[in-house]
Amino acid sequence: MIRSRLHTCRGAFLVACGAFLLSLFLTIIATAAPLDRDALALKIEPPFELGEQLTETGIWSIRDRSGLDAGYIFETEPLAPLPGFSGAAINVLVTLDRDGAFLKAELLEHNEPVFVSGLGEAPFHEFMRQYRGLSIFDTISVGVPYGAGDRESSGQVWLDGVTKATASVRIAHESILAASLTVARERMQGLGSGPPVTPKRGDGPSLNWAALVEDGIAQRRTISNTELQASFVGTLWEDDDEVALADPDGVYLDLWVIDIGPDAIAAAVLDAETLAARTALMTVADHDEPLLLLANGRHGLVSEDFVRNTAPDLLLASQNGLPIALRDADIEVSLAQGVPDFDHVMMLRTDRRLGFDPTRDWDLAIRAIRRHGSFMPEIGIREFTATQSTPVAFFDTPVVPVQRPVWLESLLDRRVDLAVLGGFMLLLFAALGPGQRWFAGLRQYRPVRLAALAFVAVFIGWWGQGQLSIVTVIGTLRAAVEGGSFAFLLYDPFSLVIWAIAILGFVLWGRGLFCGWLCPYGALQEFAHWVGRALRIPALRVPERWDRRLKGVKYAVLALLIATALLAPALNDTLAEVEPFKTAITVGFQREWGYVLYAVAWLVLGLVWFKPFCRYVCPLGATMAIGGWLRGRDWIPRRAECGSPCQLCKVRCEYDAIRKDGRVDYTECFQCLDCVTIHDDPAQCVPLILAAKRGGAA
Repeated sequence: MIRSRLHTCRGAFLVACGAFLLSLFLTIIATAAPLDRDALALKIEPPFELGEQLTETGIWSIRDRSGLDAGYIFETEPLAPLPGFSGAAINVLVTLDRDGAFLKAELLEHNEPVFVSGLGEAPFHEFMRQYRGLSIFDTISVGVPYGAGDRESSGQVWLDGVTKATASVRIAHESILAASLTVARERMQGLGSGPPVTPKRGDGPSLNWAALVEDGIAQRRTISNTELQASFVGTLWEDDDEVALADPDGVYLDLWVIDIGPDAIAAAVLDAETLAARTALMTVADHDEPLLLLANGRHGLVSEDFVRNTAPDLLLASQNGLPIALRDADIEVSLAQGVPDFDHVMMLRTDRRLGFDPTRDWDLAIRAIRRHGSFMPEIGIREFTATQSTPVAFFDTPVVPVQRPVWLESLLDRRVDLAVLGGFMLLLFAALGPGQRWFAGLRQYRPVRLAALAFVAVFIGWWGQGQLSIVTVIGTLRAAVEGGSFAFLLYDPFSLVIWAIAILGFVLWGRGLFCGWLCPYGALQEFAHWVGRALRIPALRVPERWDRRLKGVKYAVLALLIATALLAPALNDTLAEVEPFKTAITVGFQREWGYVLYAVAWLVLGLVWFKPFCRYVCPLGATMAIGGWLRGRDWIPRRAECGSPCQLCKVRCEYDAIRKDGRVDYTECFQCLDCVTIHDDPAQCVPLILAAKRGGAA
């Protein structure tokens, strides 16, 4: 009889393993190779084309049809390798234009379990489409606004998350922003510093030329012939400027630079007609910042070949070491009364969206050019710098909505769920702690326990997505070994709270709190057992010798996963499919049939074999069992007669967690409290029954 039962158990175990291997075969996924130039070129959408690789971190330029640089394309992983729940980064291909607007965000590679093994990639790709048209200047959040009004008036952009995968898409979002801002700081003229200031419009302080000069709003740079000549001394062009040699005290350039973006400043230097033209320019392009250059001297500001409405060929601008694009405003300038006469007057414009901040120092480089020789002359160039800034009082600084930290956004997203979970945990801790013996002695204890497990399966599992997984353990291990960030844990506060409770349970009770009361799939396994009893299906009991051996399998599975995480991490997510949790709980059996077959197979086995996956295969259970060694006490009451002569608790223990000598094996105890019920029941506990017959006490 025993041999027959043993063969049956072996066969059942092989069926389960076969189902797992089948699902493993179905999920072998090749790792995507890095995109080379040809592959990137195919990703560029017209009217743009791929330019040149700019950095070793994979930032490439994109060009418009005229060949001018129009933006950048890059992968997020080299720039912001934030680990996901598998420990691996989510890699997204991002295309930005030069204004910092997202042209496209395309998912390239990830190992997020909820998508790989459940929802499929379609929702993840759909999430990425929301970035098109947004800007890195926008304050972007994933989820719903709490306490910030509606999406239009809150000052923030809210992206729709993915149900059951909000934590994963938040990690992807942070990767996209972190990488994009890195590109902005390195390549895009300081875009990463934040939204630009805007010049104040309307009436302001009454100003005139004297006030502009006195307050430093109009700033002057004078270059004499002597300074010019000194820059060419010792060169081929030293004697090529007869005027400088003949009049060393003369003026080469006497330049005034004025930012006329603020209306009050513009009104002080421009006549009415020019002021109206300047205002019209700023109305059409409100992101433009007009700059007025007033000069005397021989330099002339532009060359004879200069074409209106283009970049000035003798002037260059920069801020923080990055270039600023200047362009002629194509406006004939007349000055207000009281402003001195100048030989050269020119209005330029630049784009604040490209990072230009007129309130901070910026440099205007004036190029001086000399030619040596009559036929194909050799060109010599020297640059002189004028530094300018405008008081911040003339500009409006945008009020940037306070963006909550991602962990706080995640917490607020789940605040109601966390409150319900907290209430449940208070009741559970009270029942398993000071009220344990009263709780186990309830006449309706079994229905109450099953009701609690139903709550765990439905609310914590299917609703709250709080099914813990070995994937989190492996991801944490990889982050520790590779020196990565543990921030990914904060993206799922609901599961993080359950992790904290489970770890606290190690000290108080050992493994049993999570495995016996908080694991949604474990709850399904236990329900399968009671369904089997209700249907009067014969139950199997593994012989003790084989029970001990099979319980070692879960430790082998855990060791394999840890070794894979360290030595071959690309295979880790596939091997982690040994857990049926994602199939049964995370996606509610909505996935490929191979996965469903595997998850259902364990539940079917549970009809005849008490919680076989939990006891023998679960790598998370092995982790919990190891953690259970931290418990500070033996909390299950025992008597001297337990084990000798009484074996009732051992016989009744479905987990085979009680030894022949009556001691409890806490690494295998699931805290079902059945033995506590027996211990305190005078109608069941053999020592109590014998003591009652003798008229004594046990």
